[in-house]
Amino acid sequence: MRWVESGDVRLAVFEEGDPADPTVLLLHGYPDTQRVWDEVAALLRDRFHVVRYDVRGAGESTAPRDRRGYGFDELIADLAAVIDALGKQRVHLVGHDWGSLQGWEAVARVRDRVASFTSLGGPGLRQLAHFTRHGRRRDVAGQLVRSWYIGGFLVPVVPELIWGPLVTRLLDRRLRREGITPRPGHPAQTLVEDGRNGLWLYRRNMLRDLGDPHVGVPVQVIEPSRDGFVSPAVLASFGQWTPRLWHRKVEAGHWAHRSHPGEIAGMIDEFVTHVEGGPASRGLRRARVREGGKVFEDRLVVVTGAGSGIGLATARAFAAHGAEVVCADIEPEAAKRAAVAIAEDLGGTAHAVQVDVANIDQMEDFSRNIIMRYGVPDIVVNNAGIAVAGSFFDHTVDDWRRTLDVNLWGVIHGCRLFGATMVERGEGGHIVNVASLAAFAPSRLLPAYSTSKAAVKMLSDCLRAELAGHGIGVSVICPGFVSTPIARNATYVGADLREDAMRGLARRGYPAERVAAHILRAVHRNQAVVPVNLEGKIGYILSRISPRAMRRLARWSGAMRNPQILR
Repeated sequence: MRWVESGDVRLAVFEEGDPADPTVLLLHGYPDTQRVWDEVAALLRDRFHVVRYDVRGAGESTAPRDRRGYGFDELIADLAAVIDALGKQRVHLVGHDWGSLQGWEAVARVRDRVASFTSLGGPGLRQLAHFTRHGRRRDVAGQLVRSWYIGGFLVPVVPELIWGPLVTRLLDRRLRREGITPRPGHPAQTLVEDGRNGLWLYRRNMLRDLGDPHVGVPVQVIEPSRDGFVSPAVLASFGQWTPRLWHRKVEAGHWAHRSHPGEIAGMIDEFVTHVEGGPASRGLRRARVREGGKVFEDRLVVVTGAGSGIGLATARAFAAHGAEVVCADIEPEAAKRAAVAIAEDLGGTAHAVQVDVANIDQMEDFSRNIIMRYGVPDIVVNNAGIAVAGSFFDHTVDDWRRTLDVNLWGVIHGCRLFGATMVERGEGGHIVNVASLAAFAPSRLLPAYSTSKAAVKMLSDCLRAELAGHGIGVSVICPGFVSTPIARNATYVGADLREDAMRGLARRGYPAERVAAHILRAVHRNQAVVPVNLEGKIGYILSRISPRAMRRLARWSGAMRNPQILR
């Protein structure tokens, strides 16, 4: 630790790492101290010169003699004094909560000393003032509700009286609700005194008109999805104030750097490295805010069964909207044709991979190689499927086993292997499982196929509930009759219905490209169950309001001997 003099205060400054490395300066919030950054600092110090200090009136730093000494003039002077003491020309600022507010003000006042700024859990007051005046009334009201406590802080005397054991218990409860166990150093032993001193940060700055909200340095905004103090609408408005903005999300609460230090440290590392001249990671490319950008630009999408039918149409649709696509198929030549066509026809980026989704060893190698070479997928479409058509007693055990292995276990493998890495990454994602009208429409001619698709739908419903807390959406797509090669490639047992099925699907004439459009919309809107085309929607509604009618239709479809329900 070293002491830095600034006006009438002494600031306790802490350094880690090699001073020759780029300097990352971490600013803490209210009512924290620099110890709130312990976990993140430990992860950054091997690559950066990490600096922290207790702001005036907090932790080991002294308080100003005059309570008026908590204004931004003094706070920015403190920051400049620390940077000068380090002997640095420029630093990379990272701020949380009030430290983020201070960081926004610093990039306006001492921008020549700031190489980049990462904001976590705190909007700039200049930008917030503009949002309050010009934002949509509903959004403004939402933020005002989240900021209710600030009005209380501005009241004289009363907040000082209640700052004590009560507030300490409330903070402890809040941290535990976010999955954070209090540890030595956070909350600090000086919490009560720090809290009373820090009230003047709000009283001296909140009602000031600070001026122009434009920012000239590269800015990374990290949005904790469960932050109860800052609304997404405020953060979404920042793009108009800086031409170089990266907006990233982490599935965490307000103290994300305590609950998810690995994710926060990784984002800081990637951003600082890029600003220092390194290549942009996929996460950064995905997070760059650009006007007129494509919906799925820089997303990594994995599609199984991408060699033909719905899988091929889906891979092409994502590529057309800016995604990098992995075209996976059991037939290597089909996967290669799909990837080459995406590059030649659409100018997109696609990779061909051969994999049998029913083979767990192949799927484990497949997922491991994709993640190692291209990164964690943002979207996974489990589409690969097969069909066996015929009566229940004409199905052999092998027919059942192969159908369930591909249609159900293939989806389970994809969800489990890729979903786990999405959770670990902590930035959300989306899983799409392609089922069928057969998921809720029983048929005498498709017992194994219908059973597998019904299981896929239930699996998707269960997984959606589990992954919602991680910001990962799960959609199940249930097409009706679609013109794909599945009828031609199906196995028919008992009576040979191949020609009937192929003619029926050809007459329906519903193209796979329209199913792909539904899949992209489901991801964009995070839809749960998506019945596709007229018969799919009618079947879904009917299955919910009259299962008895669906059972009657199942008997009728068997008598007609036409398995058009194959998608």
